[in-house]
Amino acid sequence: MRGMSDDHTHVQEFFGSRAADWDRRFPDDGPAYTAAVAELGLREGDRVLDAGCGTGRALPPLRTAVGPAGLVVGADLTPAMLQAAVRAGRDRDGRLLLTDVAALPLRSRVLDAVFAAGLVAHLPDPAGNLRELARVVRPSGVLALFHPIGRAALAARQGRQLTPDDLRAERNLRPLLAGSGWDMTAYVDEDARFLALATRAG
Repeated sequence: MRGMSDDHTHVQEFFGSRAADWDRRFPDDGPAYTAAVAELGLREGDRVLDAGCGTGRALPPLRTAVGPAGLVVGADLTPAMLQAAVRAGRDRDGRLLLTDVAALPLRSRVLDAVFAAGLVAHLPDPAGNLRELARVVRPSGVLALFHPIGRAALAARQGRQLTPDDLRAERNLRPLLAGSGWDMTAYVDEDARFLALATRAG
C-alpha cells in the first residue's frame, strides 16, 4: 500500500472507531444490500469487487450471485473494518484485501462488476478513483454505487442540509461517471435507498 495521505488517515480514524459496532448500528440493512446486489445482474462464475467493503455486508449476497466458481473480493482501507468482517465470518464469502481503492492490486479488465456502498462521499479524488475502478473492469462491466438510505434521509439523519455540490446528486454524478470511463444507466434516490448503476464504457 502506498503512503497514507491525510485523507486516508481521516477515513481510517472515522471508520476504525466505528467498526466494532457498525453492524449493530444498522441491523436492518441486509435486505437492501441483497436487493442492490441483484441489480448488478451477476452470473455464475463472474468476478466482482466490493470496493470499500467495510464489515463485508455485501459479500454474502455477492457470493450467492456468482456461486462457488465466481470470485468475490472485498477491499477496504481500514483494518478494523476488515477485522469485523472476519469476526462476522464474511471472509468465507470473499477474499479480503487491505488496500486503497485508488491503487488496486488487480490487473486491468479482470472484473465483471464493482459494488460500492457508501464509497463516493469518502473518495479523496472521485474522478481519479472512479477511473481506477473502471481500469479493473472489462468493457460493458457494471458499477453499482449504493447506500441503504437516500440522500435527503441521510442528510436529515446527520442534521445537515443537502448542498448543490453533493457528488451523489444526479446532475453531478452523471458527468463525473462519464469523465471516469462509465455510462450511467440507472439512478434511484428515494428514502429507502440510493442506487446508481453504470456500465464500463468501451
